[in-house]
Amino acid sequence: MRRKREAVLTFEFNNDHLPKTVRQYREKYKRISQVLDKNLGVLDLIHRDLKRLSQGGRQGRKADFTSETILRALVVHAIEGLSLRETVVRIADSDFLQDFLRTRKKAVMDHSFLDKCFKAIRPQTWKKVNELLGQQAVAEEQIDPSVIRTDTTAVETNIHWPTDASLLWDTYRVAARLLAQGREICDESCPHRFHVKKIKRLSLFITRYSISKSKKRLRKVKSAFRTLIERTGRIVEIARCFCEFSEQSGDIHLVGVAGELKEFLPAMTDVVHNAWRTQLQGETVPACERVFSIFEPHTELIKRGRRGKPVEFGHMVLLCQAPEKFITDYDVMEERVADCKLTESVIDRHEKLFGQAPEVLAGDKGFCPDADMYEELEERVNTLAIPKRMRDFADAAMSYWQAFRAGIEGTISGLKRAFRLSRCFYRGFKSFASAVGLGVFSHNLIVLAESGGT
Repeated sequence: MRRKREAVLTFEFNNDHLPKTVRQYREKYKRISQVLDKNLGVLDLIHRDLKRLSQGGRQGRKADFTSETILRALVVHAIEGLSLRETVVRIADSDFLQDFLRTRKKAVMDHSFLDKCFKAIRPQTWKKVNELLGQQAVAEEQIDPSVIRTDTTAVETNIHWPTDASLLWDTYRVAARLLAQGREICDESCPHRFHVKKIKRLSLFITRYSISKSKKRLRKVKSAFRTLIERTGRIVEIARCFCEFSEQSGDIHLVGVAGELKEFLPAMTDVVHNAWRTQLQGETVPACERVFSIFEPHTELIKRGRRGKPVEFGHMVLLCQAPEKFITDYDVMEERVADCKLTESVIDRHEKLFGQAPEVLAGDKGFCPDADMYEELEERVNTLAIPKRMRDFADAAMSYWQAFRAGIEGTISGLKRAFRLSRCFYRGFKSFASAVGLGVFSHNLIVLAESGGT
């Protein structure tokens, strides 16, 4: 059974002889600890999810780490901007961070265990945690929710640049690897030979010469594409037959390999089908029908008109922020929604969270809805600071609120630089949304800690 808290005294260090930077570093964590101690409802929500990891045995053995320790370790992971492995190393090397985690004189947790804990906490829980933190801050008058600014940003998934050739190569090599594992368990499950090196050479040939201007070379590229697509399609069919054989065999190890392969099969099938349509039939496949990674099939193609990065691969995230830089609300969109269609939902969720609509809602021109909806939203919000056209910026009040709106850009930059939200290194959309929630939660903890309202 996992306990909720650890009853220990904390922060008994003498900081007088330390440099100013170190004292500030420690003071930040002390204040964050005070914020966490004050908001025990946050720990209750996290504890409900983490209890599933340790139900206890017949002898009633207790788990080694409390839910509080795990939550604080994840906060350190987000604030330090490190990988889980590096986070564990830093905690092990720092008596102060061990004191923050309340694990003094105990063994430090393994990074793989911390990863399991992170995945056990649902994205909905992180949302509720941030909502609870915001409502508590409003109750103590630390933030003012009557004025908010909103914006969207793209968070990338951890994939390479997708081309038909590279996706076909990913499909072939992963399928061949898993089928080879199945063959080691049972020879009859896969009596086929795979030419992985030949397929890799085909993929490299296509990548190297697909931009050639020589018609002769391009004909060879198209022929190589046909061969690559046919052979990849064949191995996908073999993989499907292997999964059917494994289910009938009843071998637990074979079923395990087949289960891993099954997760890839839908994306692999789409990759082969789309490559056939694009490269051999000359069709233009819409982005909504494409798969951009067999490892992260939920990834979306995002075009925002940025000069330095016209195309991104990931998901859009909506952020709402109070003047104190506290993020009052966020939403991770599995499928992108146009900014102009988000304005009403921002007001609806704000009313649900804080009991009333904001007095001022500032957003950029992209959040401007159609004329009828604009008038309806103006009745619900005293000041709807969203410009309809460029000449609206000449208005003094609109100019003021647009300058206020621009402040959220700095927060977005901080989330991406300091909290590793420029690219999510976790796999799956669930973990993607959880990573965003953890980053927003850690940002809000620092805002409350620096406000001094503890």
